[in-house]
Amino acid sequence: MLQILYKVYFWLIAVPLFVVSTILTASIVIIGCSLGGENFFSYYPGMVWSRLTCILTLCPVKVKGREHIHKKQSYVFVSNHQSAFDIFLIYGYLGVPIKWMMRKGLAKIPFVGYACRKAGFTFVDNTSARAAHKSIREAELSLKHNRSLIVFPEGSRTPDGHLGQFKRGAYQIAVERQLPIVPLTLNGPYKVMPIHSWNIRPHRIEMIIHPPIDSQKKNGDEKERLQQLLETTKTAIFSDLWDEFK
Repeated sequence: MLQILYKVYFWLIAVPLFVVSTILTASIVIIGCSLGGENFFSYYPGMVWSRLTCILTLCPVKVKGREHIHKKQSYVFVSNHQSAFDIFLIYGYLGVPIKWMMRKGLAKIPFVGYACRKAGFTFVDNTSARAAHKSIREAELSLKHNRSLIVFPEGSRTPDGHLGQFKRGAYQIAVERQLPIVPLTLNGPYKVMPIHSWNIRPHRIEMIIHPPIDSQKKNGDEKERLQQLLETTKTAIFSDLWDEFK
């Protein structure tokens, strides 16, 4: 009975409000960034929109480890990718101004894709090594005015909630810009909205913010250094996954 009531609420109330809030947020971002207010409008409207989405879908949020990060420091955040709902959890509750590295296909979403471009987010093109390298350079340019970068090293959402293979792009950016890397462990978004599903299920979600990891260049082979950073962050993320995702 509760599932039926939730579906009625979701499609008749939550979805219409989500659509309206998405259009309104995208409009504010486009106008604000076009008028030169990218520092403010690329982050705060999206933060409010994300929190509202979590509230509308009746998903309680818990955040641990926020004391590990500081608003005046830029970071490269790397996170597991359980669901499209990860965006709302991170954007709404991380608590620091951020830029996104996003799949190129998301640029095609009407209105929203254009708003993301105006906000200075990077759409990753993996069609070739040259295109991927260009995407990394674009992401590096977005790291100004104490902005941080969010990357999903897996590249795509997990099909079963478990960790997939990590790519090195995020670590290359961190090393070249000498920025701390902060692993994020997300739990619950897979329960809310698994891949290839539009059926939202209310569920508790949480984000664990791990201590920053030094990425400054050191003596030795760069590829080995990148691999070491990759494995260290992946281990940290894995350590706080719910048991069912290990």
